[in-house]
Amino acid sequence: MRGRCGEGARTVVLAALVLLLLASTRWGGAKARPAAWGHLGAGSSQRARNVVMVMCDAFDGRLTFYPGNQTVILPFINLMKRYGTVFLNAYTNSPICCPSRAAMWSGLFTHLTESWNNFKGLDPNYTTWMDLMQKHGYHTQKYGKLDYTSGHHSVSNRVEAWTRDVDFLLRQEGRPMVNLTGNKTFMRVMEEDWQNTDKAASWIRKEATSFNQPFVLYLGLNLPHPYPSPSTGENFGSSTFLTSPYWLEKVTYEAVKIPKWPPLSDMHPVDYYSSYTKNCTGQFTRKEIRDIRAFYYAMCAETDAMLGQIISALSDTGLLKRTIVIFTADHGELAMEHQQFYKMSMYEASSHVPLLVMGPSIKAHHNLSNVVSLVDIYPTMLDIARIPIPQNLSGYSLIPLLAEMAEDEVSSRRLHPPWVLSEFHGCNVNSSTYMLRTDKWKYIAYSDGHSVPSQLFDLSADPDELTNIATTFPEVTHFLDKKLRSIVNYPRISASVHKYNKKQFINWKQSLGQNYSNIIANLRWHQDWLKEPRKYKDAIHRWLQMNTNE
Repeated sequence: MRGRCGEGARTVVLAALVLLLLASTRWGGAKARPAAWGHLGAGSSQRARNVVMVMCDAFDGRLTFYPGNQTVILPFINLMKRYGTVFLNAYTNSPICCPSRAAMWSGLFTHLTESWNNFKGLDPNYTTWMDLMQKHGYHTQKYGKLDYTSGHHSVSNRVEAWTRDVDFLLRQEGRPMVNLTGNKTFMRVMEEDWQNTDKAASWIRKEATSFNQPFVLYLGLNLPHPYPSPSTGENFGSSTFLTSPYWLEKVTYEAVKIPKWPPLSDMHPVDYYSSYTKNCTGQFTRKEIRDIRAFYYAMCAETDAMLGQIISALSDTGLLKRTIVIFTADHGELAMEHQQFYKMSMYEASSHVPLLVMGPSIKAHHNLSNVVSLVDIYPTMLDIARIPIPQNLSGYSLIPLLAEMAEDEVSSRRLHPPWVLSEFHGCNVNSSTYMLRTDKWKYIAYSDGHSVPSQLFDLSADPDELTNIATTFPEVTHFLDKKLRSIVNYPRISASVHKYNKKQFINWKQSLGQNYSNIIANLRWHQDWLKEPRKYKDAIHRWLQMNTNE
């Protein structure tokens, strides 16, 4: 669908109007002292705060501060930064869609939800934070992408995850590429997202304004996730970065940084596997890399405009002054950093997510360096609604960091520890991966803790994560590994995932009967598989016959 010619100018005007409105509200200025947070709950005599959460897919959290502010225009993210709080170190708990969202909706780490891949998530009847808010009197509404329950995604996706321990290398994605569509007036590139945004904005204007009780609205977006590439075969991959000239004009092309790549021979073994399966080990020109990154930033600009539609609807209806707005994502996008695209990695581009919060009692123009993660959303939502927070959650309420609170209120809270955990067990990576992020350190452990070398990065000195110093600083590595093991017995979890993968694959194979050979040969890896099908079937057979002690 072609965008209306006046929409581009309208977006700019809307941002300016919302800025004016925020500047005039009581909570817009950093010096304003709102009522104590404890008096804003649903059970108080004052009107409770509404909550709107916009969660997109594959948005690099670093774009909400440097260097994103030099490469792409994001007016509504900048608006939220000016009138709210931005978390500079927010992370996904698993850098892939379903496990990440399962963690966000449950408040539990991935090894507790056992959402190992994009096919395995939460039970459909799982009690989420939104369910609890509804139970306690909130009107609730969801639009768009949810993707946190089991049974979704393609056959390729689940089989690739189950067979990651097989001793073969097969390309599972199309080579990353860019595609330009429409003209300089074409705004609605991701039409499905725009339709869901329209529905959410309409709900705010037509229904939310009449509520006597508070509401919580969730909008899930697909952008800026890359688009499917039908050329990769059955089930498709998503390796196309698609945008229009309208959004590409929001990007300063010359400022797009081309990341440094080590020689393939020097890559960490897990990185090499990932780069190969993502079809990124071939030659790329500097222009190709810059184009992929520029198109990705343009897709982020389109995402920002959808966030703006929601903020504008709240502003137009007068609801903005009593609504807390949260913007985040399930994971980031490598966009050719470390010779990869997509996610499934603990590197910053993949694991670092945006987290911005704006609203009454939220500190304005405030940057927080505390490490936090998506499991913190669950207790934060309950805290906003003044619902008792269960003690078994992995996350911690962020209200003590966000809100204007008296010191005695802060001291009585369960404060966030100085670390976050992320883990990955899905496809495109041939080992369970665990990341512990502390102040300046990022420690990454694999599998059983000794069969695959660990990694340690000093993000203050090496923000691009180019130098693994795990053996250079053995005492730091040992300390962080001990801390990681105190949080999760990761060798045991890795063994459990190995068992799960093999069992699921056997069940799937048996369900196909005589059809097995034909189906497995024509999944996303068909371009490699069909060259030597016997070789790869034999590799699977050997894997299934292996006696393990897991």
